[in-house]
Amino acid sequence: MREGIAQAIKRADYAAPAYWIRSVELTFDLDPARTIVASRMRVERNASGNGGALRLHGEDIEPLRVLANGQSVSFRVEGRELVIDNPPEGDFTLEIRNTCAPEKNTHLSGLYTSGGGFFTQCEAEGFRRITYFLDRPDVMAVYTVTLRANKARYPVLLSNGNLVEQGELDNGRHYAKWHDPFPKPSYLFALVAADLVAREQHVRTRSGKDHLLQVWVRRGDLDKTEHAMNSLIASVVWDEARFRLPLDLERFMIVAVGDFNMGAMENKGLNIFNTKYVLANAATATDSDFADIESVVGHEYFHNWTGNRITCRDWFQLSLKEGLTVFRDQEFSMDMAGSASARAVKRILDVRTLRERQFPEDAGTMAHPVRPDEYVAIDNFYTATVYEKGAEVVRMMQTLVGREGFAKGMALYFERHDGRAVTCDDFAQSIADANPGSELARTLPHFKRWYGRAGTPHLTARGRYDAPTRTYTLALEQHTPATPGQAEKLPFVIPVAMGLLTRDGRPMALRLEDEPADKAAEERVLVLDEARAFYTFVDVDSEPVPSLLRHFSAPVRLHDGLSDDELLVLLAHDPDPFNRWEAGQRTALHRLLAAVRDGQPLQLDAAFVEAMRGVLRHETLDPAFKDLTLTPPTETYVAEQLDHVDPQRIHAAREAMVLQLARDLRADWEWAWETHQVGGAYSPDAVQAGRRALANPALQMLCLDATARGDVLWQGKAYQRFKDASNMTDRQGALWALLASHSEMADPALQRFHDQFRDDALVIDKWFILQAAAPEKDGRVFARAKALLKHPDFTLANPNRARSLIRTLCGENPAAFHRTDAAGYVFWAERVIELDAINPQLASRVARALDRWATLAEPYRSAAREAIARVAARAELSDDVREVVTRALES
Repeated sequence: MREGIAQAIKRADYAAPAYWIRSVELTFDLDPARTIVASRMRVERNASGNGGALRLHGEDIEPLRVLANGQSVSFRVEGRELVIDNPPEGDFTLEIRNTCAPEKNTHLSGLYTSGGGFFTQCEAEGFRRITYFLDRPDVMAVYTVTLRANKARYPVLLSNGNLVEQGELDNGRHYAKWHDPFPKPSYLFALVAADLVAREQHVRTRSGKDHLLQVWVRRGDLDKTEHAMNSLIASVVWDEARFRLPLDLERFMIVAVGDFNMGAMENKGLNIFNTKYVLANAATATDSDFADIESVVGHEYFHNWTGNRITCRDWFQLSLKEGLTVFRDQEFSMDMAGSASARAVKRILDVRTLRERQFPEDAGTMAHPVRPDEYVAIDNFYTATVYEKGAEVVRMMQTLVGREGFAKGMALYFERHDGRAVTCDDFAQSIADANPGSELARTLPHFKRWYGRAGTPHLTARGRYDAPTRTYTLALEQHTPATPGQAEKLPFVIPVAMGLLTRDGRPMALRLEDEPADKAAEERVLVLDEARAFYTFVDVDSEPVPSLLRHFSAPVRLHDGLSDDELLVLLAHDPDPFNRWEAGQRTALHRLLAAVRDGQPLQLDAAFVEAMRGVLRHETLDPAFKDLTLTPPTETYVAEQLDHVDPQRIHAAREAMVLQLARDLRADWEWAWETHQVGGAYSPDAVQAGRRALANPALQMLCLDATARGDVLWQGKAYQRFKDASNMTDRQGALWALLASHSEMADPALQRFHDQFRDDALVIDKWFILQAAAPEKDGRVFARAKALLKHPDFTLANPNRARSLIRTLCGENPAAFHRTDAAGYVFWAERVIELDAINPQLASRVARALDRWATLAEPYRSAAREAIARVAARAELSDDVREVVTRALES
């Protein structure tokens, strides 16, 4: 903590280090109050550098001794660096002995204690909290690690790589020695010392090698690890089959810890996970939890190659590993889903996340490119832009070169760069070079603007049909609004997957003029790489309905001017499931925006209601797809379409839409509820999960309608379902139905839920989330959330618990947060200040809830700015929070 904002680090200033560290031997004498760390490093001068002083990063640690080639050497501590002004000439051995205090490390960055054990989190800059080092991703070393600790308290001692030795020591202590043969940056270092048990599985890869997989958890949680292990096995098999990337260590370990700032961390061979993404069984985890575990386990395993074997040259290249690996875990999850409909549901969910999180970021005060140009606190750039938009950039590459071409590009990428720290440009060049005749190779210099420019492009499409010539001309034009620090926006390369339908919904053959007849196809990809372009299709017998941006082929905002009638054609007939869902969302959005802008009560027209009934009753559509289509756009997404946002007006309009759909489709919801029940043993597979994904929202709609009519029948059914449910998905679905309808039975259900699961931390997190996320009514949700701060089970010290209440309320419940009396903003400011004192990373993420304050209407706008200014005025703020609030005030 310190006054003033730290100096920004700029990508343009990157320079290779003056020294390299090629190998390091670490020895830990683990003690919660005072851990002693001894390091022995082989240091080389960078032949292309200027030498000079050796500056090693260090933070909140105490140096005891420094030796160079076995001799004491003069050093000084200057701010956050240990400086050796006159290191020996040539290569040398550097030994440092220092201490750190894990039990005082509330930042959960570096070495810290949790639940009586030791854990680490070194990404991005946590290793410097353990020992002095060149803590930057382009310094890659081979690590040998020895851990020593009390055996009774810490019977399990783990680190990266392969176990090479273990044994007993005096005074009830023991040791374990680990060696990782692969060079890695310090951010991938990990250790664990705790009382844990493991689920183990041996697997044989295609090369015929046997490997040990382990999932380590605290005692009592072993029965919740089967799905995580199955997900890990599936990840190993998939990556070798899809990209020919095998597991490269003798063992691969996952460790679950309850106190963790992130979801998980891909440390080489020793992944440390938030318990949220490991522990699951039918009684405690929902279908969504099971899906998230599969995705996150896959993501971290896939980092073994895309992030570990090839890593980032500097933190500006973060999307090199994160965007690529998000793309890989999305592809993995779609392949695991099986059916085409389940794959489509996954794609829709990913796009919905992008739009609700990344599009606002691109339009807000913290807007930044996929490859940022500067940062103050790198922890602030673990963002939806780097991850989700970065994944879309990779997906566009695959679209431009094809699936097989992308696999060829990946192979070339590993051939060129394995074992190195490289850049986003190196990756894009590899994909293009492996596909020399592709659209990516042709447009590569322009395509790479996706890495360097912030903002979401607006794509405008207009079509003109000429009956006499039987031609249809499609005009595409792009424009990207200015973002902080970037006024000029040159055109992006935008792949537009598209088709044309007749007015009765039949696909048309597409052939551009001057193309031979055998080029005709029902879908094709247009590549827009200029500000505007025109495409003329021939042999078009009637005026078509364009279906553009199929599969969401580029992360842009599409403006195609389609009428309601045309959108309803797509909703009923589009062969692309994404655009079918999109058509339903847009018809709902049109009605919501009209009500919000006019300030009139929303009243749905018969055509829209009948279209929604058609979706609900459709004989072949996937139930989960139906749920997604029937769920109106979120309040956050509606707000993003407006220049002046009144959160209460948006909330009222959306609640009115939901209530009318509940009322007008009552008989259809009853049909959906009755016909989508799941019998037999629980499974999180796509078929069962899909049925529950429609049955539970149907119950919610029936409760909402019944409560509005003063009928307690469906409330009683929901309460009974809550009590009798054999799995958490149905139990939580019934509880949400009571909460969302503001039923009088909600409170006793909440109490029963808490009593039943009071000893399960992850389920109690759900208990807090449900209450903080409930639709606001007369200020009740905000009042409940504020009161929950004093609940005995609430604590700011645990990131999961703090997120479950504070981040849910401030970031995911606009109507409860944005109050005319400004109480929500006061709540926000107080929590940010409190969190910043103990965990700046978490505090800065909560602070992001007001990134878009400048778009608010009055009185919200002035009150929000006042709250931000209050936080910014604090003398003692972390770099993490000060960067967020300072940039917010500059907007």
